Amino acid sequence: MLTAVAWPYANGPRHIGHVSGFGVPSDVFSRFRRMTGDRVLMVSGTDEHGTPIQVQADAEGLSPRQLADKYNGVITRDLQGLGLSYDLFTRTTTSNHYDVTQQMFLSLFKNGYIVAKTQMGAISPSTGRTLPDRYVEGTCPICGYDGARGDQCDNCGNQLDPADLINPRSRINGETPKFVETEHFFLDLPAFSESLGRWLSTRTDWRPNVLKFSANLIEDLKPRAITRDLDWGVPVPLDGWSDNPLKKIYVWFDAVIGYLSASIEWARRGPDPDAWQQWWTDPAAQGYYFMGKDNITFHSVMWPAILLGHNGAGDHGGEPGAFGTLNLPNEIVSSEYLTMSGSKFSTSRGTVIYVGDFLEEFGPDALRYFIAVAGPENQDTDFTWEEFVRRTNFELANEWGNLVNRSVSMAHKNVGAIPKPTAPTAEDAELLAASRASFDVVGDLLRRNRFKQAVGEAMRVVSSANKYISDQEPWKRKDDPDRRDTILHTALQVVSDANTLLTPFLPHAAQKVHEALGGEGVWAAQPAIRTVEDLGDGPDYDVLTGEYAEQQAVWESRPIEVGKPLQKPSPLFRKLDPGLGEDGPEWAPIQK
Repeated sequence: MLTAVAWPYANGPRHIGHVSGFGVPSDVFSRFRRMTGDRVLMVSGTDEHGTPIQVQADAEGLSPRQLADKYNGVITRDLQGLGLSYDLFTRTTTSNHYDVTQQMFLSLFKNGYIVAKTQMGAISPSTGRTLPDRYVEGTCPICGYDGARGDQCDNCGNQLDPADLINPRSRINGETPKFVETEHFFLDLPAFSESLGRWLSTRTDWRPNVLKFSANLIEDLKPRAITRDLDWGVPVPLDGWSDNPLKKIYVWFDAVIGYLSASIEWARRGPDPDAWQQWWTDPAAQGYYFMGKDNITFHSVMWPAILLGHNGAGDHGGEPGAFGTLNLPNEIVSSEYLTMSGSKFSTSRGTVIYVGDFLEEFGPDALRYFIAVAGPENQDTDFTWEEFVRRTNFELANEWGNLVNRSVSMAHKNVGAIPKPTAPTAEDAELLAASRASFDVVGDLLRRNRFKQAVGEAMRVVSSANKYISDQEPWKRKDDPDRRDTILHTALQVVSDANTLLTPFLPHAAQKVHEALGGEGVWAAQPAIRTVEDLGDGPDYDVLTGEYAEQQAVWESRPIEVGKPLQKPSPLFRKLDPGLGEDGPEWAPIQK
């Protein structure tokens, strides 16, 4: 299982809207798949090229590399804090990534899928710099939406060029851009219309929004520029271009190649430098790509076209390129937008809650749970502090945390260890059977990336166990210790089962529950930040990685061990002040 996670852009810290799209869903999927015994390779990194990096660097008085270093560090620490179990979270400014990107470019060029064309490029009159497509806004010439970007209209989904916009303006300073003729290389997307159409027709199990959006896009494919007039990016590996300091490969093209380059870097850092091929050239391997809906275009059309072109499998054929015949995505797992007061999270518009702030105040699992149970899986979802407080207090603390605490506390107080069951009743057997059966139900939902339903089913087990304890009243069984112990054993077995079911969603809490039940060692492994040497002649840098094969979590109901000593548990989740739901914490954003 290849888990390919969208690359967060390194021009600032990421907000909770970002991680609701690419972060938490990909980690829930990967943790579950590892628990079932699948071999998972989860890769991504920070996207560090393009004019937006230059613009922010100028604003902060830094070089583009210094800015990328700064925010790569912020993002990497935030994703570690959130517990995202990357096998490798790297960056696009590595020697390895440059090499892989250039080899992909040359393979496409050799097969005739990259062509040179002249176009009208947007230039800032005040600075003389090229304006990237998405930094030019105006009115869409197709649907009339005022706010369309120069690369795409978010309202109708059509690809655009900045020169197509009506009343174009720079997002940086509002000035009207100057358009000049310049030569660039283009990915010849029309040369993939038939091959992409055939491939998309086989993707019947995708989320309907992704499939419909992608099918509409291939009806009107146009060549897409893959180079730009920039001094920050991957050099074009052709004579007359590679030594031109103002011609670079465009950021969108090199970013999607990052899935492959990160996999190759991961392999090169291990004992077998060719290990990446098991996830990329073996037809039996499966690739799942996770992102927000604004990235569908690049993953369901652009990246498959690049792969087809490299493989020599576009409409006019060719030969497999430098990396052999590469697998196309099996599924595009796209989430909708997490909004706030009806508006998309946006740093520039002042509608933002940064991941780092959220983690410092509330910890990782409260955010992970909220995204899983109430996030934008299949429709735009509004974040409110009131709903976050309600979910945290009544579901995490009152339901799950209370079940763990009272079950373990009563067993610790009365027995000191996991009690021995005697003469189970029909009520005991019914609860245990339902708990065991939930592994198939929740597992099937997770295999289909139905995270909201899956966590709901897991919490249904928690609710049933709470009702069971309330009905059976073990605290009133002092005169019948055998029955009391049977009830407590049954409850603890369901706690163990529910903890396994919730591990992909709540890995930090899952470790605590494992220990509360007397377990030792690592139940749910966490990622670590490590400093590594560049594989070429670049500077050292930090990556996010982990040793996940050694964890104990397995997707099955395992019998708890009678007699295992128990300690008095501490609260699993901190209840929040209900007043927080009115305005949020002091650092909460002011809506504009």
